[in-house]
Amino acid sequence: MKVLANDGVSQSGINALEAAGYEVITTTVAQEQLQNYINDNDIAVLLVRSATTVRKDLIDNCPSLKIIGRGGVGMDNIDVDYARSKGLSVINTPAASSHSVAELVFGHFFGLARYLHNSNRDMPLEGDSKFKNLKKAYAKGTELKGKTLGVLGFGRIGQATAKVAIGAGMKVVAFDPYLEKADLQLDFFDGQKVNFEIKTISKEEVLKQADFLTLHVPAQKDYVIDEAEFKQMKDGVIIANAARGGVVNEIALVKAIESGKVARAALDVFEKEPQPEIQLLMNPALSLTPHTGAATNEAQDRIGVELAEQIITILG
Repeated sequence: MKVLANDGVSQSGINALEAAGYEVITTTVAQEQLQNYINDNDIAVLLVRSATTVRKDLIDNCPSLKIIGRGGVGMDNIDVDYARSKGLSVINTPAASSHSVAELVFGHFFGLARYLHNSNRDMPLEGDSKFKNLKKAYAKGTELKGKTLGVLGFGRIGQATAKVAIGAGMKVVAFDPYLEKADLQLDFFDGQKVNFEIKTISKEEVLKQADFLTLHVPAQKDYVIDEAEFKQMKDGVIIANAARGGVVNEIALVKAIESGKVARAALDVFEKEPQPEIQLLMNPALSLTPHTGAATNEAQDRIGVELAEQIITILG
């Protein structure tokens, strides 16, 4: 059987599939040519990340497909229910990239707290001529230890982010409409384990208490953070969105930065991806990455192996 990894897959995943007798094709086929390619090559498994969409027309017109796999968590680029109603298996890898996203969020938080995102721009340009000015400009950083991290969405990624926060000495408050509490286990290098029980609270309380706020929610119709939510936050809050573009109102975010309500913010995802608004790209209060939350070698290895194992199990 043939597997088309249209948005790529790790070598570890390829190795696992080939060892089980599957042919893995890593050619990137353009969206408009995908239907013909799948049919011409009798593709049984289509693996995608976020670049390729799998909608009803593709599902209807590709009878050879048995499995659609998403390398990652969110499956909003796949018509999941429709595919399953047609007898296809739809799989993803919800656990594989949790820690990678959590580390990226904290990479942004540590950078924003100490103005690293600005300093790294300014030092190459003015470090030799305005060293003392830059030192003064960036000498009002803040520590994360002792601060409160608010987490909106307390699934696997939200919990992984909370673990990093606890390790950094932060208090964690969380909101999730589907969870009353979560038991977190922190594993340390010498085999010690420490358990924390986090009881979720209301969204309003999280917004009021958070010094740092991170979102880990799926794509949805309405903004999770809009003007009303910004008004409930502490003055000077630092925010990160590594979830989905469109869960934060970006226009309202810029206004909140201009008013001082939000001190600084990090965006890994954007409403108009892959062409974010210029006003975001040029805003000195923003730390930006191009949707790389799950893009670590380790996460991609885990994703590839996890997809391979599910495919082998389903198809026998």
